[in-house]
Amino acid sequence: MTQSPPIKHALISVSDKQGLEAFAAGLRDAGVTIYSTGGTRKFLADRGFAVLDVAEYTGFPEMMDGRVKTLHPKIFAGILCRHDRADDQQALKDHAISTFELVVVNLYPFEKTVANPDVADAEAIEQIDIGGPSLVRASAKNHAFTTIVTDLDQYDQILAEIRQSGTTTLATRRACAARAFARTAAYDAAISAYFAQTDTTTESPFPRQWQWSGKLKATLRYGENPHQRAALYRTPAAQHSLVDAQQLHGKELSYNNYLDLDAAWSIARSLPDHAAVVIKHTNPCGAASDAVLSRAAEKAMAGDPQSAFGSVLGFNQVVDAATAEVLAAPGLFIEAIVAPDFEPAALEILTTRPKWKANVRLMKIGSRTPKPRHQWHMRQVDGGMLVQDLDCDADRFEDWNVVTETTPSDQLLTELRFAWALVRHVKSNAIVVCRDLALAGAGAGQMSRVDSVQIAIEKAGDRRHQAVLASDAFFPFADSIEHAAKAGIAAIIQPGGSVNDKDVVAACNHHGLPMVITGRRHFKH
Repeated sequence: MTQSPPIKHALISVSDKQGLEAFAAGLRDAGVTIYSTGGTRKFLADRGFAVLDVAEYTGFPEMMDGRVKTLHPKIFAGILCRHDRADDQQALKDHAISTFELVVVNLYPFEKTVANPDVADAEAIEQIDIGGPSLVRASAKNHAFTTIVTDLDQYDQILAEIRQSGTTTLATRRACAARAFARTAAYDAAISAYFAQTDTTTESPFPRQWQWSGKLKATLRYGENPHQRAALYRTPAAQHSLVDAQQLHGKELSYNNYLDLDAAWSIARSLPDHAAVVIKHTNPCGAASDAVLSRAAEKAMAGDPQSAFGSVLGFNQVVDAATAEVLAAPGLFIEAIVAPDFEPAALEILTTRPKWKANVRLMKIGSRTPKPRHQWHMRQVDGGMLVQDLDCDADRFEDWNVVTETTPSDQLLTELRFAWALVRHVKSNAIVVCRDLALAGAGAGQMSRVDSVQIAIEKAGDRRHQAVLASDAFFPFADSIEHAAKAGIAAIIQPGGSVNDKDVVAACNHHGLPMVITGRRHFKH
């Protein structure tokens, strides 16, 4: 069994200095000699710590604006030496090399730097750490004798073990090594993704090898069902995202809560004006836009009141007191709400008035601004991963064509734009019926498009009269048009592209129904 060597010397080189002063104080009190470089050495020296300069120790100055600091045999031999090998120990003596039993490194903030959409290429490249990952990998490889610390949340445990025994356990060092290799893998993945995104030499937008990285954000109670384990990971480029949202109130979020909240936020921020969305099983059962958020909430909750029981809500504006009053009405039950923020009066109402006040999860996401960077949408399949562009680009109204003899009025065209913005978020085969900038009925996930039409019309009830109907894909036959006309639908929007488009248009003309062809499909499988 490997003997745990006492920690006598620590090499510290960190970009993020949060918590470093307290950690260094603990090492100093334990009699550990600290070596450091550049900004880290200055940070510690300015706070009164005795720190040995790596440049003085190696006899080689930092150079090239700090690009070369720790890349030296006297550093890496001290990290990689095997304490149970006489020849390794003799080599240290022959070359006056000190051992480093503890190495503390966090890397240049490359991920944070490239998250800025306006970052200059030279700035991004300068944030590619070279010495840091080398120190991390060397220490992790030699974890039998060397402790590598790469995360701030490891400081307390490492200090506690040093205070107790003067060293760390092999189990701890191995766990630290696992985290270290995961960190360098994620770091390299972020660099690889950046270069792949900016590579203009290949015709394919997809890299030859795909790297994905994420950091564990939370272990969830369970997955979609109680027998499934689940966790939440944060990707490095996350900005104004659900993963970073602040939970202001309520029970711990579940796997299904995250899925529904993601759907609610995606739809809410894509809708015009002040918008409210009601989600059940990732599909909208209510949605509305209005000049006043409380009215949008009323219209959205009225979309399908039965399905709205136990729903998840999304808003694209700060939730005010008037909107909270709508949600606190008797007979409602709401699982979670996501919004840019909540006014104090709204928080007071939602957390003190309804029967579900103690449990409702309130998520402040901070901004409705869509992420500026291109995003990939990934779906796992057996043995691999499907990757595609995220379907989040706005449709170009100038590409739409009215293909019928009857032209929709300006009012109907506004309704059609709302319906078209909404239908892309409904599971295919998707049909939505909308009226007064509100969802009246939705048919989602049916094997037959005509079944989706019938379900949406039935859900809409009397609101189907003079409503508009949107379809995420073309109508294969004219039968859906017949159902829509019989129900009193006033206008239809669809992408077109069927071999039977002429029959569909003819059916619309027969009933005097205006139809808009967008030329773009919005399947959501």
